[in-house]
Amino acid sequence: MELQGTVKFIGAIQTYQSGFQKREIVILTEEQYPQPISIEFLSDKISLLDNVQSGESVKIGINIRGREWTNPQGETKYFNSINGWRLEKVNKAGSQPQNTQTNSAPVYNNENPFAGDDDDDLPF
Repeated sequence: MELQGTVKFIGAIQTYQSGFQKREIVILTEEQYPQPISIEFLSDKISLLDNVQSGESVKIGINIRGREWTNPQGETKYFNSINGWRLEKVNKAGSQPQNTQTNSAPVYNNENPFAGDDDDDLPF
């Protein structure tokens, strides 16, 4: 799945005693009723947020994860998290990702390759 929006907030890297790391980004979606969506980048994916700034338009590849937890009172609760695994900056129009490589435009030859061929052996 993908989410697209404008970066509203980028959190600091959080490191836990186990060595696990995560970093949060909040984007504001681009729809009739924009929504602030929190997305977590985990472990080796946190570096994807290094070159992103607040106000930039991004497209993020996500996975939605769910967990079940039973509290000490025996009540079962369910939690969801959104994990980012890919991030692309998009131009202000929001339609095309910014490409850091320079691509040359294809060259088309509009000449008919059969123009000089007088040997017409088709029956129709």
